[in-house]
Amino acid sequence: MSLTIQDTVLGRLEAEGRLLNSVLKAPTHKPGRFGFRGDIALKFQAKMADEARPPELSSDQVIAVAHQGEPYLAFMAGFLLSFESIALLAEVMGDALSPKGKYFLFVDNIDISKKYEVDYGGATFYVLPIDESTVYNELLQLLYIEKNDLKKLDTAGKTDAVADKALAFSQSFPKLSYEEGVKIMGPVRNIYENRPV
Repeated sequence: MSLTIQDTVLGRLEAEGRLLNSVLKAPTHKPGRFGFRGDIALKFQAKMADEARPPELSSDQVIAVAHQGEPYLAFMAGFLLSFESIALLAEVMGDALSPKGKYFLFVDNIDISKKYEVDYGGATFYVLPIDESTVYNELLQLLYIEKNDLKKLDTAGKTDAVADKALAFSQSFPKLSYEEGVKIMGPVRNIYENRPV
């Protein structure tokens, strides 16, 4: 029987309608592993009749894998506009986060020269600045993965390669409390300014 999203912890997020804009939502090449690449809605807009509106807040460019039979996400990386949203992310993910998982958050409004470990909601997040690039490219740099090595792989294969490296990640960064992080974070950028309407 082939693995479905319902066999993993991603099933709940899917049922809640939180997994959006996916470029991958399928089993990867590793047995028992399900991969997701896309956005996770953290806060929905009020719905008017039947119209589907984009979420008010989401974690974008998410790369995540879940293993069959594990009640938590093994690996997740994503983009957050504001450090403060870590609390909302942890609340939405709930039991899908575990001290055993590896979670990387690239946050737009933290000091570009700093990297932190933040314990929140029973999980540890590696919180990193995003340097004008994508979560995927930032991860490749952080995990020392050569882009050329991934060229021949499909999306599921690339996701496996990144997840395997991420799961073995053992670097540590200075600890920062959530409260402290909120105090020192910079202003939240409006991603819609300077865009033609």
